[in-house]
Order: sequence, then C-alpha cells, then structure tokens
Amino acid sequence: MVFRMAQTDSKVLILGALAGVAGIGLAVACYQGYKMRRRASLPARYLHTNNELVPGMTFMNSPGLPGDQIEVLDRLEALLQCVSELKDEMKALKNALPMRHGQVGEDLSAPNRSDAHRAAPLHRTTPTRRKRAGGSITGAIAGGRSSEEAESEGGYITALTDSDEEEQSDDEQWDEREETTDRLTSLLERIDSLHQGTEADKRESLHILSTHRDEFGQSSEFLWRLIRAYSDVHDLSATLEEKKNHAETGKKVGEDAVALNPTCAESHQWYAIMCGIMAEYDTVQNKIKNGYIFKDHLDKAIQLKPQDPLSYYLLGRWCYAVAQLSWLERKVAAALFGEPPSATIEDALKNFLKVEDIHPRYSKLNYVFLAKCYRDIGYRKKAREMCEAAASMQSLSKEDEDAQKELELLRPDLGLLDPKDESDL
Repeated sequence: MVFRMAQTDSKVLILGALAGVAGIGLAVACYQGYKMRRRASLPARYLHTNNELVPGMTFMNSPGLPGDQIEVLDRLEALLQCVSELKDEMKALKNALPMRHGQVGEDLSAPNRSDAHRAAPLHRTTPTRRKRAGGSITGAIAGGRSSEEAESEGGYITALTDSDEEEQSDDEQWDEREETTDRLTSLLERIDSLHQGTEADKRESLHILSTHRDEFGQSSEFLWRLIRAYSDVHDLSATLEEKKNHAETGKKVGEDAVALNPTCAESHQWYAIMCGIMAEYDTVQNKIKNGYIFKDHLDKAIQLKPQDPLSYYLLGRWCYAVAQLSWLERKVAAALFGEPPSATIEDALKNFLKVEDIHPRYSKLNYVFLAKCYRDIGYRKKAREMCEAAASMQSLSKEDEDAQKELELLRPDLGLLDPKDESDL
C-alpha cells in the first residue's frame, strides 16, 4: 500500500512539472517572436553580431519608439532573462525526477534495512560488522555524499564497534559463567557419589569441597553439601576433639549457607543437623538453645520442601527426645528461654509414619523408632511388626549398624527372641 501511494505521488509530481515547463516554454516562445520583430526595427549598431541585445543598453533615445514602450521592453527583457533561467532549472528537475522516482521505488521494494539490522543475531562477529560498515562509507563517498554524511557514517561505525565490544564482553562473561556452572555441576555429581561410598570416599568428599570453597562458596548447592560432609566425617572421627572440631566448623558453614540463601531447604536441614550434633559438646544452656535452633530450621526446611523424608525423620527424633525430657530439664529450659519445648510421643509417631508414607522402607532406624513409639503408647503388636521390618533390612552403613544395636536391645523388651535363638529352636 505504501509503495503504490509513493508511485502515484511521484507521477503527479512529474506530470505537474512537465506541464509547468511546457507553459513557460510557450510564453517564452511568444515573447521571443515579439522581440525579434522589435529588433528588426532597431538600428544595427544596437545589436551584437549574434543578433543579441547589448547588455545594459537602454532604449530611452532609440528613434521611432515612445518612452513608455522602451520602459516596457526593458522590463520584458529582464523578465525574459528570469524565465530563461527558470526554464533551465525546470529542465534539470524534469531530468532528475524520473531517476528519483526509480530510486524511491527501489528503496521501498527492498527489505527494510533498519529492521534487518535489528533482526540480525546479536552474536554476529565484530569483523563482519566492521567490514559492512566500512563498505557503507566507501559507497557513500563513491555516491558523492558530503563530508558531513561521511563523518556521520563514521560515527555509526564507532558506535557499532563499541557495541560489538560490549557484546563480545557479555558473551565472554556468559561463557565463563556457563563454564563455571558446568564445573560446579560435575563437582557436585562426584560429591554425591562419594557420599554414598566408603569412609575413605566421605573423607575425600570433605577434602575436595574444602579445597573448592573459595571458588564455589557463593553457591548454596555447594555449601549444604559441605555441611553434610562435615557431618559424615564427624561420625567417622575417632577422637572427641576431632568430632567437636568438625561439628563446630560444620555449624559455622551452616550459618553462612542459610544467610546466603534462606530459600534453600537443604541448607536449613543440614544446619539443623549440625546444631543437633553440637548439643553433644555444649553446656546444658547451649544444648537447649541448639534444640530451639534445630526445630526452627527444620520447620523451615519442611515448609520449603514438604516431601523430603529426612526432614520428617529428624523432626520425629526431635519430638521423641523432647517427649523424654525430665521434669528438671523442662524447668531449666523454662528458666532460660521462658517456655520449654513441647512435643509428645504421638507427635513423634506421626512424623515417623510420614517418612514411611513418603518413602516406604526409608531406613532401618526409622523402623526402630516406630517400634519405640508404638511400645511407649502401648501398641506392642505394632511395635513387634516394626521390629521385624527393621530386622529384614540389611546393615549397609554406620547408621544401619547403630540401628541394629538398638534393635537388639528393643527385641527382648517386646518379648521377641534374638534371631540366633530362633534358629536354634
């Protein structure tokens, strides 16, 4: 539609210009005929050899012509000169308009270069843009553009060059971030594999994570695995001093992790675990304080990730421990913090059952604590069923070995024979 309108406007302009030239040419021809007749009546000395009037000559004293006619002729002479110049200009316009009309049509039919430039990929290489811009300047000079236009084109090149440098810098930063992300992903996959391995694997995991903390310490995914590694090595350590050192360091990493990213469920979860571990090495006051911190961050972990069985298992353990507090321990907690923690065996049972609901046969220890809860509330048959379920699971980790020891102490209390004794019968 735009191209058709441009064609119509150009045709009207061209036809109008041609009509104007024709009209002026007719008037000039009529006047020149009259001038030649007038010159034929003038003396020969007033004419050039080319039959043109001498410039600046007046007819005031010319014989045979009244004064008013001479003045009219002078004015007509000046008008003729203007008309002649106008005629030349109109001819030039007439010659230029068809060329311009073709150029307009070509420009309108061609794709919009500005849009094409905007649609071009941002990651186009810098040398290509510079070459194109350089070609534009060469074309401008060859086409007879002014120096101002050339300078403007040059400024555009400078702008493109700066833009390309910024884009190149952004691309480099993006590549660096991608490379860092890939290396972090690869590292975390290795750490998760080591966490499932032997004692030596878990110690190696802590060593690797500690070595890379300066590089990846701003990643919450990295930090919560570092807390987990401290927890693993704490359980493997032989001396009390070594255990306490790993517990303290892991707790500090947990504080950094939850401060870095308060929305990471695993950071809250493992920070809570380290607070629970630290309770083994602190004063009574700090033990109770760590108990409050434990519960607070465990609740946040469950809120952020409600389908994680580990969080419910830990909460069940907390509820079971609180339910076992003595009267004196509750009084101390009330004196220090105003209100002692509150939980019942039923609360603990509810959380252990939630673990089994999310992840059946989650762990040997979860079955052991289910058995304890059922025993404490008087459901001994259910308690024996949980013991049998725990006994059917193999001991694959240190936690499973601990669970097996507790199971051996629990079975006689429930009237269950030791598996070795049952085999003898």
